[in-house]
Amino acid sequence: MVPDNSKKCVRPHDRTPLPLPTIAMSSQCTPTQDDSASEIELLKEQLASAQKMSMLGELVGTTTHEFNNVLMTIINYAKMGLRHPDQPTRDKAFDKILTAGLRAAKITNGILGIARNRSDDFEPTDLGQLVDDALVLLERELSKYRVRVEKDFRKVPQAIANGNQIQQVLLNLLVNARQAMPDGGRVAIKITHDQASNMVDLTIRDSGKGIPQEKLPKIFEAYYSTKKGPDSSGRGGTGIGLSTCRDIIAAHNGRIRVESSLGKGTAFTIKLPAVPKPKRASNNPQSSDSLPGEAGPGAILSVR
Repeated sequence: MVPDNSKKCVRPHDRTPLPLPTIAMSSQCTPTQDDSASEIELLKEQLASAQKMSMLGELVGTTTHEFNNVLMTIINYAKMGLRHPDQPTRDKAFDKILTAGLRAAKITNGILGIARNRSDDFEPTDLGQLVDDALVLLERELSKYRVRVEKDFRKVPQAIANGNQIQQVLLNLLVNARQAMPDGGRVAIKITHDQASNMVDLTIRDSGKGIPQEKLPKIFEAYYSTKKGPDSSGRGGTGIGLSTCRDIIAAHNGRIRVESSLGKGTAFTIKLPAVPKPKRASNNPQSSDSLPGEAGPGAILSVR
């Protein structure tokens, strides 16, 4: 007689057991460690993409108002030029229209640069230009909250980076800096070159309230946030932003460091590999220990 290996279940209000077929689990159905790691990486990519689209949506809402201001400038000066036939007035109107049009083009290019689905290649990138593009997109928001921006860009080599990803990091850090100063303040952005390590250093320092020392080691953890929730602009509070920034910088073989003092403010410093200096020609060429353009050893995350 064949043994009954089926499981039993009971109907409600009835003690008669009903047989349930036994499901045989194959070892092929059991997820392996490699499968889990691949799925985690895929989820991280999807999360980063979702955050990018969320930030793009917020920027579109912000820049819509700025576009309206640009259009009103163009319309008003066009009307002025039509009303006054004298050449000086028309020249002034054309000059204002041209300036407004160029500003509109900068805003459009900034948004398109984020939205464009570029490759994941790392290439020589001007960090100063990325900062300027980010500030164009956030100019209205920074002005609304009375945040003054100070720039100190030294002469530095280009960094080996993915422009879209680094701009995403910059936008996140700049928005964080603005949120740390609800009553206004100052954001200082500095770019220098560490010749000893051949790294480009970019520091964003705010004059906000600062972060308590006991919370600093946790701020790069996913879903950990020092904020109580989104602010009046609807930004922040998810705990995703800094975690994504950390992953992006690590993928660049770079470092990210935070320093903060209560009542004085917070500074985030990003260190990215610079374009390697050209090697001098040698009479006895030998194979190099590293390939040209190599960023160096694995990613290092520094939190202080």
